Amino acid sequence: MNRRWRALTVLSIVAALAAGCTNQTGVSPQGNDTGTGQKKTFSMLTESTTNWPYSKDWLIWKLLEDKTGVKLNVQLPSGKMEDAINLYVASGNMPDILYVQNKTQADKFGQQGAFVNLLDYLDQMPNFKKWIAKYPDIAKSQLAADGKMYVTPNEGFGETNRTIWMYREDILKKNGLTAPNNYEELYETSKKLKQLYPDSYPFVFRVSNSSKLQILKYMSANFDTYDDYYYDNKTKQVRYGPTEDNYKKMIEYMVKFAKEGLMPPDWLTTETKQWQDLISTNRGFFTADYIGRVDFYNTIMRKENPQFNFAFMPPPAGFAGAKQQNAYTQFVEGGMSIAANSTNIKGVAKYLDFYYSEEGRDISSWGKEGETYVVENGKKKMKSDFVDVTDLRKKTGLASFGTYTWIDFDAHLSLSSPEQQAVFKEAKKYDSELKFKPPFTDKELEIVSTVGKALEKDRDETIIKMILGDISMADWDKYVANQKKLGLQQMLDIYKTAYERLNNTSLK
Repeated sequence: MNRRWRALTVLSIVAALAAGCTNQTGVSPQGNDTGTGQKKTFSMLTESTTNWPYSKDWLIWKLLEDKTGVKLNVQLPSGKMEDAINLYVASGNMPDILYVQNKTQADKFGQQGAFVNLLDYLDQMPNFKKWIAKYPDIAKSQLAADGKMYVTPNEGFGETNRTIWMYREDILKKNGLTAPNNYEELYETSKKLKQLYPDSYPFVFRVSNSSKLQILKYMSANFDTYDDYYYDNKTKQVRYGPTEDNYKKMIEYMVKFAKEGLMPPDWLTTETKQWQDLISTNRGFFTADYIGRVDFYNTIMRKENPQFNFAFMPPPAGFAGAKQQNAYTQFVEGGMSIAANSTNIKGVAKYLDFYYSEEGRDISSWGKEGETYVVENGKKKMKSDFVDVTDLRKKTGLASFGTYTWIDFDAHLSLSSPEQQAVFKEAKKYDSELKFKPPFTDKELEIVSTVGKALEKDRDETIIKMILGDISMADWDKYVANQKKLGLQQMLDIYKTAYERLNNTSLK
């Protein structure tokens, strides 16, 4: 690349940044930490959503500024956050703090020198150091392949993503049926419901934007397996769920459900609205989804039908001897990174450390007594001014991107019904182990993005065809053989190396 072309490229990137991001406070993005105790200003790139659009007047900004002496100059991307981060890094002119949703992106740029290794600044982060000692597994899962940490880990907020099994308790009770304890009972009960409600599809679920087979992630825990590569803590071996016998048992049940009309024929394209319609019109009775759906359905549907009861169901065991457990989904990957070219790295590290203090956790979760919460009988409770967590975020900024790392989920739970709160308590009895992917080197990522993607494509296409009946389950061994042919062992070796590297890394 010649100098003229390089200069034009940089100018175009800077121009794109100037057009794509807006200065929300009108103050200089450079900090003014003079060491005299004056207020400091740090710039931060964060996300905004349509459900709770960013506001410079949110209460959370005032509370954080009052406690830390830091005013944030918030900038927002005009398009996708990942694209904005790419542009900032390429320009070399980054804000002090960047909210990074994709850990792989944070690791990539961190190892290239764009982001700071947080572990190098533990002297400025005593609260974070204590937090790491309290949550070593979560902290370790946030490390990059070089053993460094380029994005803040978090705990608590992941409860929002907790996934459980739920069912129409009122429908089963009306027909003298009970919640199934295993998949054979789930199958038999579904057949009875299909006879009673011919237009129904007893087992319903929705697809996600990222995967048509998202439901298999939730189901695989019921069969003591996983829908991807994972580290088996018992055997200390790396395994691949989608070729295991237990995974095959799960697919065999899916084949039966599809063949006998016990799940929708258009299950591959059933999105949220269709899924909601099926459950709310007595055409869907069993599902696995976010735990907050209990209140979501009951609050709305009981206005028309007081008997409507969408209830928690202990996860069915896939086979005799299998545990009744839910997939571990209660974690959040995104966090905040510090730009390596910031002139205020120590000050920013000290600021982020506040998030890991008990006081920081309290403010990020509850806000301010009298304004966002009250204390009744010695217990905190969010004010009735807020309809739900979304309303809380929209009005106060609490729990919005860039305002937390450590959350007391009881704050959010206090906005739920007593029924929903009881479900959260009960669901924890069925937790499975957290299975996280290890960080990869650039060389490993090249193989993951080529060999790994080929395996993934073959897996998804074959499993879908099996469920649809286009490929016989008798061809399972052929499918496994083809996965091996496409490079399964190479991928297992890469994961083994990555897990061993992570297990041998210490947090310091």
